[in-house]
Amino acid sequence: MALAGLFLVVFLLVHLGINLLLLADDGGQSFSAAAAFMGTNPVIRLFEVVLFGGFLLHMAFGVLVTIRNRVSRPVRYQHKSQSETSPLSKYMIHSGIIVFIFLVLHFIDFYFVKIGLVAPPAGIDRHDFYHRSLLLFSDKGYASIYMIGFLFLGFHLNHAVQAAFQTIGMNHNKYIGTIKVVSILYAIIVAGGFMVIPVRFMLFR
Repeated sequence: MALAGLFLVVFLLVHLGINLLLLADDGGQSFSAAAAFMGTNPVIRLFEVVLFGGFLLHMAFGVLVTIRNRVSRPVRYQHKSQSETSPLSKYMIHSGIIVFIFLVLHFIDFYFVKIGLVAPPAGIDRHDFYHRSLLLFSDKGYASIYMIGFLFLGFHLNHAVQAAFQTIGMNHNKYIGTIKVVSILYAIIVAGGFMVIPVRFMLFR
């Protein structure tokens, strides 16, 4: 689960970099060029299969770990222990479920349109992600759901990055502080970066 999660962490930076091209004042040329490259390059298309595999592995192991932990102690402690476990750690499965629901909605709005499973809006080609994005992010309701989804993703990432490094053995007093700072900054940059996009289209259409 940790390795699949770290793989997805790297992917999110790539995805964010492409999406931030939506903010370029060039009528969507940069973003459309990047989207066309991602959609037609055979290496990237192969990478999509690996990416979906990473998502499935991460979610499957997450559910299995949660079930294993609960089965190992079916009866809760009568008194809650004063542990140093963070609230983010205790509710990782909950934030993960919310992120999964948001991910499904995101796929329906973009990826499923691209592959033809969902019809695009009238007047917009199914490969025209730029105008599709403008249409969706100009809707305050959709933009709000989008930002809430990435807010929960930020919470999920903050603990997930720390836990992943701990799982692979990088849990030492010498650099655990640095890992915590990096995970917090990463979560803020990724979640904040994605949230800036709908804000820009809502305020400056």
